[in-house]
Amino acid sequence: MTILSQPTVFADRHIGARRDADIAHMLKAVGYDSVDSLVDTAVPDSIRQATPLALQPALSEVEVLAELRGLAAKNKTAVQLIGQGYYDTVTPAVIRRNILESPAWYTAYTPYQPEISQGRLEALLNFQTMVSDLTALPVANASLLDEATAVAEAVLLMRRANKAKGAADAKTVLDADLLPQTIAVVRGRAEALGFEVEVADLALGLPDGDINGIVLQQPGVSGRVFNHAPVIAAAKERGALVTVAADLLALTVITAPGEQGADIAVGTAQRFGVPLFFGGPHAAYMAVRKGMERSLPGRIVGVSADSTGLPAYRLALQTREQHIRREKATSNICTAQALLAIVASMYAVYHGPAGLKAIAETVHGHALTLAAALQSSGIEVLHTSFFDTLTVRVPGRAGAVVELAERDGINLRPIDADHVGISLDETTTADIVARVAAAFGAAPAGDGTDHGTGAAFALAADTLRTSDYLSHPIFNTHRSETQLLRYIRRLSDRDLALDRTMIPLGSCTMKLNATAEMEAISWPGFASIHPFAPDSQTVGWRELIAGLEADLCEITGYDQVSLQPNAGSQGELAGLLAIRGYHLSRGDVQRTICLIPQSAHGTNAASAVLAGMKVVVVGTAGDGAIDRADLAAKIEAHKDQLAAIMITYPSTHGVYDADVREVCEEVHAAGGQVYVDGANLNALVGLAQPGKFGGDVSHLNLHKTFCIPHGGGGPGVGPVAAKAHLAPFMPGDANAAAGTGSMLPISASRFGSAGVLPISWAYVKLMGGQGLTEATKSALLAANYIAAQLDAHFPVLYTGAGELVAHECILDLRELTAKTGVTAEDVAKRLIDYGFHAPTLSFPVAGTLMVEPTESEDLGEINRFITAMVSIRQEIDQVADGAFTLADSPLRNAPHTAASLITSDWDRGYPREQGAFPVDSLRQDKYFPPVGRIDGAAGDRNLVCSCPPIEDFAADFTN
Repeated sequence: MTILSQPTVFADRHIGARRDADIAHMLKAVGYDSVDSLVDTAVPDSIRQATPLALQPALSEVEVLAELRGLAAKNKTAVQLIGQGYYDTVTPAVIRRNILESPAWYTAYTPYQPEISQGRLEALLNFQTMVSDLTALPVANASLLDEATAVAEAVLLMRRANKAKGAADAKTVLDADLLPQTIAVVRGRAEALGFEVEVADLALGLPDGDINGIVLQQPGVSGRVFNHAPVIAAAKERGALVTVAADLLALTVITAPGEQGADIAVGTAQRFGVPLFFGGPHAAYMAVRKGMERSLPGRIVGVSADSTGLPAYRLALQTREQHIRREKATSNICTAQALLAIVASMYAVYHGPAGLKAIAETVHGHALTLAAALQSSGIEVLHTSFFDTLTVRVPGRAGAVVELAERDGINLRPIDADHVGISLDETTTADIVARVAAAFGAAPAGDGTDHGTGAAFALAADTLRTSDYLSHPIFNTHRSETQLLRYIRRLSDRDLALDRTMIPLGSCTMKLNATAEMEAISWPGFASIHPFAPDSQTVGWRELIAGLEADLCEITGYDQVSLQPNAGSQGELAGLLAIRGYHLSRGDVQRTICLIPQSAHGTNAASAVLAGMKVVVVGTAGDGAIDRADLAAKIEAHKDQLAAIMITYPSTHGVYDADVREVCEEVHAAGGQVYVDGANLNALVGLAQPGKFGGDVSHLNLHKTFCIPHGGGGPGVGPVAAKAHLAPFMPGDANAAAGTGSMLPISASRFGSAGVLPISWAYVKLMGGQGLTEATKSALLAANYIAAQLDAHFPVLYTGAGELVAHECILDLRELTAKTGVTAEDVAKRLIDYGFHAPTLSFPVAGTLMVEPTESEDLGEINRFITAMVSIRQEIDQVADGAFTLADSPLRNAPHTAASLITSDWDRGYPREQGAFPVDSLRQDKYFPPVGRIDGAAGDRNLVCSCPPIEDFAADFTN
C-alpha cells in the first residue's frame, strides 16, 4: 500500500486546475508568470484587503462531517405537531435518494435552454398540473419561495389586476385565521409600498370600507374549516379579488378554492414529501383563474413544439423576466424552488389521487379520534369542523400541557396561556394520538379507526370535495418503486447537468457542489426539525447558523449577516428595506431615489420598486463601467432625495472597475447608501471585502459563491450583510413581535431556507481562508485563460487593467451576426451538440455570450469547451464562405437529435457526421438532446401549462 507523504487537502479536490503544469500552461496563454501577478494586475489596489481571511484553518472531509454530526446531535428530534404551515412528512426513499440526493437533479441549472432540460421541465409541468388540479384553477406556476411570501405576491397581484374604480387606493383584508408569519410578511410588504392592510375575522363577514382584495386560509391556522363561498361572493360583489391560501393535502377532501370562486390560490407543497428542514427550502405554489396568467409571478412551464413538430417543454412568457421588464417587472422573484417542487410532484406521481386521499383521510381520522378523546374528557375543542388541526382551550394550563407533551417527545403549539394547537400529519400514529390526549389529561378514545363521538366533528357537507383530480395518466401509472425509479432515471437522462459537463454560465457560478457538503442536509438531526421548535431543541442548528454568519461577516467585511432571505432577490429586497428603515429613522422620509446602472441585474430595479423606491437609471460608459459624468449629474439632480445606489462588483460586464471607491464616496457625500450586489462575490472572496471598500449593505448568493446547488432553478439562499448602522433594520422574525416595526420580516421562517445552510457551512470549513482565496484566484485565471484563447475567434467585449477580465468574460458575436446572420442563440444551441450547456445568452449585452468557467473546472474540460467554440467559429466561417447557407447549416439546425440524424431522407448541405460529431472527442459518451430546437413564440401564443394528453395537444397546436 502506498502511503502519501502529505494528505490531499479539500481545496485540491474543489479547484480543478490545481497541478503546477496546468497552471503554468494557462499562465503562459494569458501572459503572466504567476497567478499572483495576474491577480495584482486585475484587481485594483484601492480595494484589496490588507490581511488574509481570519477563518478557522481548513478541515478535512472526515473532520467536517464529524463536526456536522456533533451539531446535528445537539438538535433534539421530536414528534412535530406544531403545525402553523409546517408538517412532518415521509419522503419516499426512492425520491430522496434519486432526486434530492442525486447530482443529476441538484446540479442542473434553471431551464432557460429547454432542449437540454426536458426532464426537469416535465417534472415541473407535473407540479403545475398537480397544483392546478387540486386548487381547481387553470394556470399554476412552477413554484415560489415559501407560503408567506407567496401570499404577499398574491396580494400584489390582486392590487395590479383589480381594475375596479378606486381599487388602487382600497385596502387589502387578511383573514385573522391566516398563519401569523404570513400576516407579518404581508404587513411588511404593505408598509414599504404604502397600502393599507386590515386583519379581520372573515367568518363574520367583510369589514366596512373599500376593499381591493381579501385573503382567506383553508384550513385556518386554528384548524377551522368552513365554506368560503358566501364571503367570496360578497367580496366580489364589492369589487374585490380573492386569494385563498390552501393546504394541498386538505384539498383532496375539502372543496377547492377555484370551485368556491377564488381568483388566486397559494400555499406550500412542503407536506408532499419535503422535509421540515428547520423552515425551508420548501416549494410554494400559486394558481390563478383564466385571464391572470400573464401577470403571474415566477416561472411557468409551457408546452410548445420542436423543429419537427413534436411536443416539447419550455419556460413560457419569458418576457416577464426582470432583465427585460426591470422596474416594470410583476415581481422581483428570480430563483424559485424547482428541486423541492420536483420532489413534491414526484410524491404526487408516486401516491396518485387515491394514495393522497388515503393519507388525507388517515390524518383527518386521527384528528377526529383526538377531538373525541378530549371532548369526552370535558376538554373544549374550539371548532367542530377541521381537517388536521385542533385548537384546544385549557384555561391557564396551556404552558403545563405543552411542557408535559415535550417531556414525552411531542411538540405542540403554544398559542397563549389558555390555548394549545395540535396539527397531525402523515407520520401520526394511534400511539401518538393517545400520548397527546394524555398530555391534556384525557383518556384515549377509539383505536385510530373508531372515532367514538368524532361524528360531532364531521366536516360540513358544503365543505366536502366531490370533483376529481390528478386524472392524467402520469399520476396513475407509477405505483411501484420500479416504475417510479425508471421514470426518474428517464427524465434525468433527458437533461444536461453539472454531473455530465461544464456549465459555463456567466453571472451564475455553476461550480462544484461537493458530496461531503451535501451529505448532511437529509440527516434527521437537521431535516426533521420544525422551524418553531423550542430553542432548547435547536442548539445545533443555531450554533451552525451563528458560525456561518460570523464567517460571512469576516469574508465580506460587514458587521452583521442575516440568513433569512431565501433567494438572491429577497436578499436584495432585505438590503433595500434596511436602507429605507435607516433613512426613515433619521427623519429623511424624502430619500426614495435609487440609482441603478443600466447594466445591473434586472432584479435590482424590481427590488427597489418593492422597497418603495423610485428607480433612476445611470448610464454605462463604452468600457462597461458606470458613466461617471452621468452619475455625477444624477446625484446632483437628486441629492436631497437620494436613498441609495445599487452596484454590482465586479461589474455585470465581468470587469473590476477601478473607481468603485470613488463612486461609493460620491454617493455617501450626497447622503445616500451604497448597496453592493453580491452576485459576483466569487471574484472577491479573500481579495477584497465590499464592507470595507464602500458598501453599506450587500446580498450574497449562497447558491453561487458558496456552493449550494442550483437544483434546476432553486433552492437558493440570499443572505443580507450590513454595516453596524443598518443592523437595527435587518430582517425580523415573522413569528415573533420583532416581525413588526423597523425589523420587517423578509420570509416566513426566522432562518429562511435553513435546510441547505450546512452546505455552505461545510464549504467554508473545508476550504479555510487560504483555500477560499485560492479558489477566487483560480476562477480569475480560468476566465482569463478562456478569454485569451477565444478572443481571436469571438472578441472579448470588455476588459479592465492589463486587458484582463474578472471571473467571467463576454464574447461579442454582433459583428459575426451582421456578416453571416449567425446569432448568439445559434451558437448556444450548437454547443448542445458538443455536449455543453450554453453560456449566458444576450446578457448584459444583446448578441453576446457571457462565459464563466469557475474554479472547479479542470484544464481538460476548459480546453474541451474552447475546442468546441473554435470549431463553431469555423462553421460560422463556412456560412460566410458560402459552403452552405445559414438556413441549411448545422448552426441553424442545431441541436441535432438522434432521430434527426438517422432519417432516411437526409438532404442537408453538411454530412450527418458533422451534425453529430463535429469533433472526434465527442464520439465517447455522446449526449443527444431529446428534442430539436423549440419554437418559443408558438408556445407563448398557445399557452399550455399543465399535462395535456399528447393527442389533444397535437390537435390544438396544429389548429
